Amino acid sequence: MDKRDRSRLFRERLTAAMASRGISKSALARATQADRSTVSLILSSDDGRLPNAQFAAEAAFALGVSCDWLLGLTDRRERGADMLEAAMRIEEAARAPSDESMYRWHEEARGYKIRHVPATLPDMLKSEDVLRFEYGDFLGRTSDQAIADMRQRLAYLQAPDTDYEIAMPIDSLEAFAAGEGYWRGLPAAERRAQLERMRRLSEELYPSLRLYLFDRKKVFSAPVTIFGPLQAAVYVGRFYMAFRERRQVQELTRHFDGLVREADFEAKHTPRFIEGLAVPD
Repeated sequence: MDKRDRSRLFRERLTAAMASRGISKSALARATQADRSTVSLILSSDDGRLPNAQFAAEAAFALGVSCDWLLGLTDRRERGADMLEAAMRIEEAARAPSDESMYRWHEEARGYKIRHVPATLPDMLKSEDVLRFEYGDFLGRTSDQAIADMRQRLAYLQAPDTDYEIAMPIDSLEAFAAGEGYWRGLPAAERRAQLERMRRLSEELYPSLRLYLFDRKKVFSAPVTIFGPLQAAVYVGRFYMAFRERRQVQELTRHFDGLVREADFEAKHTPRFIEGLAVPD
């Protein structure tokens, strides 16, 4: 960019930022520790001169914008720290089938396709017995409240505008059927009832709900939910890492779509696979 053009752009952006923040020339002079006459000259001069680095940095800080934006080096006016905070933040995750953050994000994304990799089984497809076994009474919420949350989420899946994809590892279902690891201690009758519930719902709700099964030895995924183009949330235990920057959401969407491409069972065949799982006593 020509020096005169960059100087003009700096004046225009400095003027716009001052107007946006309601800051006068005098206030800006105090904030930057510059003379008012210096500020007036910078805002009015058309000789192609640029302010020194000290003034540009102090002005950007006072106005809450990026110094690079003032100088025409980027079209993003947010400061670097603000851009990072907007792009990725950490939110507390309640150990519950449907915490407030997850519910809010689902509501914001109504009408968009939602992609989901669950931490265990999909909460909205769990039976009441499995919810009681897994969650018990936690964080001041009773298992009955957890069940109410599950029913609410199931109603979400049954809405006419729902487009919901779930991808989960095959071995998670096999371990559940066998009552191994995480599910040790859950009675066989309750495991059978849960698998029948998943089979029935994945069949009844198809194609609005599509449940894919992938081989974790071929591909891997952390628990993640992608809310259309709006945002994605990676579950890490006590927290969600929530991403809103478009490129980050696109990359996580591509990751999920890769799980679907690598799935050993397409969604329409998943109910048959679940039906064939053996549940030992």
